[in-house]
Amino acid sequence: MNRAFPRRKPGIWTTGDAWVWLSTAGAVITVLMLVGLVGLVSYNGLSALWPHQLAQFELVDGSKALGELKRTDEDMHRIQIKSGNRDLYGIDFRWIDDVNVSNRSFPENAWALERLEHGHFYGFLTNMNASSASIDGDLETAFAKALKTMALKREELNDLESELASINTSLESLNLELLDTVDKDKRTRLEALKTEREEAFEVLRVKVDGFRSELQSQYVTMADCNGRTKDIPLFSILRAYQPNSMSVFSRTGLYLSRMLDLLTEPPREANTEGGLFPAIFGTAMMVLLMSLFTMPLGVVAAVYLREYAKEGLLVRIIRITVNNLAGVPSIVYGIFGLGFFVYGIGGTIDDWFFSNRLPTPTFGTGGLLWASLTMALLTMPVVIVATEEGLSAVPKGIREGSLALGATKFQTLMRVVLPMSSPGILTGLILSIARAAGEVAPLMLVGVAKLAPKLVVDQQFPYFHPERKFMHLGFHIYDVGFQSPNVEAAIPMVFVTTLLLLVMVLGLSSIAMVLRQRMRTKYSGGAF
Repeated sequence: MNRAFPRRKPGIWTTGDAWVWLSTAGAVITVLMLVGLVGLVSYNGLSALWPHQLAQFELVDGSKALGELKRTDEDMHRIQIKSGNRDLYGIDFRWIDDVNVSNRSFPENAWALERLEHGHFYGFLTNMNASSASIDGDLETAFAKALKTMALKREELNDLESELASINTSLESLNLELLDTVDKDKRTRLEALKTEREEAFEVLRVKVDGFRSELQSQYVTMADCNGRTKDIPLFSILRAYQPNSMSVFSRTGLYLSRMLDLLTEPPREANTEGGLFPAIFGTAMMVLLMSLFTMPLGVVAAVYLREYAKEGLLVRIIRITVNNLAGVPSIVYGIFGLGFFVYGIGGTIDDWFFSNRLPTPTFGTGGLLWASLTMALLTMPVVIVATEEGLSAVPKGIREGSLALGATKFQTLMRVVLPMSSPGILTGLILSIARAAGEVAPLMLVGVAKLAPKLVVDQQFPYFHPERKFMHLGFHIYDVGFQSPNVEAAIPMVFVTTLLLLVMVLGLSSIAMVLRQRMRTKYSGGAF
């Protein structure tokens, strides 16, 4: 029998080894893709703030070009440089063919100026007109001294403008209060106070205008590589340096200074330059407020479904519905939030409590509160499913042991079941944070803004303003990358913002993962 039908040697597909190798290959490819993506974003994001050298090209037609080397096109034999000087050339970037270059040099006396507007200026220092610094000897030393003095005066001007904005806000509040006041004596007091504030506002406005005019009258004369001169107000220069004469340590110091500005300053130049503090703050506030809404509601819903609801058709339908809600496109939640939260609840709140401000909406328009509630609805199914899985992993014997010792069902739930299922609950929090931080489409409908001049937390009573619009890192990436009129200048900021968003999500998730691991270790005697 065995001779007639010899047993075949098991093949790789029969034993299942092929599937193991295919699964391993798929996992390796996925990890490599993830590492490559993070590496690409990290490299471009971190290198965007590094001060590069200024190269000067002498062209065969006798003209010159000065700028930062950006990239080389080997196929077309050309080089792209960031020439800056948008107010002179109208563009920031240009391509230079290799055949048109007769010489390349790196002049040490070339300056790079970071300005409030019109982008960078690359050129050479020729003259200066500033009352804050006398030009007795070295022009460069006087220029550096004038910039330090101007930085202090710029801060002084910002303080005056903040005070002016505060008075203007108080005037708006007085006007609204006057509309609701019927008592004559009170109206008289309010009108007198309004007159006093208006006089103070006018005095301060005149002072601010005069101070600003004085600062803008001081300028430095720069020349580009072809000799064209440009008077640049010292007030508009944020930072000036000579990249070709800088050491590695000075470059590192400048790099760290730029990194600090990125984290603490507001954006400028249509979000293509400046800092990201409003977007960072808005993203963190939205995620925090969303977590405060979604975690209690999601955990309570999961506890009811798992611990109290009787298994039946209705409970099964609810579970299926919750699981299906996790796959609903996010834009659907945005439309629901716009119709229900913004126009429905927000419009009603305006009619009841802020009718004196109508037709200007207060809560009847997009804001942080409605965005957080919308994102809470979007991430609620994730929290419910993760919490239910954590609750189901607690052994039944532990529940029965607690009840046998005299604990009530509620005490068992609060002191035994929920602490042991906390790793699963924190898993839901991690997933909800990761999804909420990266969503953009629903936020575009319920509160995100391209530029938010006021933060949701400030020094004005009541200090927290959930009705205000906010900036978000995800929307900032979309806006800078796809809505910017200057695409080339926006590319570095896209990578920087993307890297910052990744770091924020990984940071928040890492904190939750550490807490989850501690909980898992603490209750390792259970199912975890």
